[in-house]
Formats: sequence, C-alpha cells, structure tokens
Amino acid sequence: MIDFQAFVDDFAIGLVAADAERPIAVNRKSGQPFQPGIGPHGETQAIKLILEKMQASHPAKYGHVEFEVPYPDKSLRKCDLSITHNGNSLFIECKIFRMLGDNGKQDNNRLKYILSPYPKHYSALTDCEKLRQSGFAGRKAVLIFGYENGVWPLRPVVDAFEIIVIHQGNIGQRYSATYTGLCHPIHISGEVFIWEVF
Repeated sequence: MIDFQAFVDDFAIGLVAADAERPIAVNRKSGQPFQPGIGPHGETQAIKLILEKMQASHPAKYGHVEFEVPYPDKSLRKCDLSITHNGNSLFIECKIFRMLGDNGKQDNNRLKYILSPYPKHYSALTDCEKLRQSGFAGRKAVLIFGYENGVWPLRPVVDAFEIIVIHQGNIGQRYSATYTGLCHPIHISGEVFIWEVF
C-alpha cells in the first residue's frame, strides 16, 4: 500500500529532478517555446515527466503506472493517474495551480480549476465527487501541485479547497512536500498536496 507522505516526498524530488533537465514546453496556441523548466508545462506533460523520475528512482514502487485511465462507468471520463503496488491500486486525479504564466503575467482563470463547483470546469473540487462515485476498485486521491511566490502563495487556495471539500464529503488528512530552486525565473518554488478521497 502506498504511503501518502512518502508519495508526495517522492513527487517533489521527481519534480526537481525533471526540472533539472531544463525541459521546454511549447505554447499550444502560438507554437512558441516557453522558458526552460517544468513550471510552464501542462498538467499531463508535467505529471509524466515527474513520474518518469519517480519510476527511475523507485522502480519497485512505481513500476506499474497508467495515465488517462477510463472510469468504470464507461463514460468518456478518464482518471489522470493510477499506480499499482503489491496488488493495491491508487487512482489519482491531479491538478496544477499557478497564478502566473511563463511571462509573469497574472492568470485569473486558474482558481476555477481548483475551487469551481461546476463539473464543466473539471476542478479539483468536482474531481473528489467523481472519484467517490467512480466505482474504481482501489484507493482514490486528489493531488494538487503548483508554483508560488510572495504575492501568490499556494496555501490559501489549498486551505479554501479543503474547507469546501470537507463540507461535501469525507477526505483524509492533508499530506504535503515542498520544492524550491527550480530553473524557471517565475516558477521557482512550490508545493505538492494529496488527500485520500472516501
């Protein structure tokens, strides 16, 4: 069974290791490259880069990983990540949060991906309910990771998420790990959080 604190610790280490290779994301609209670093990468790209490093460091623990796992209800929905270890599966919905873009400009739409109660926004909040009703045979969790600076800390957003989601249903305790020293000039440091969903 995967230990949640060990998982976020490994995730933070994997993120730093992926960032150290100075990966370059590309703007989907313009095709222009962003500045080097994991920070500008989209959610799916970043998670795959991080999990590659986690698998390289801990092949026994993270050897069986799947991305975009279909929900059992045969809908078109897919769960971001599943990890199977010693016969036990963990299904994780992931969200990335950053208030600033590659150029340092503010993105006011970002909060909806964490806190929106509307399913069409595919928020971390609605992910919890999706997982509760999913029928997945295993443990379920929601993970939020992102980048911060003095003006835009992550903790207030995570605190707000936790207050709302506890009101809606059962989740486990918060586990977290920090990372810093990233190569991107805007996305320099951050934190990863995970909660089990019941």
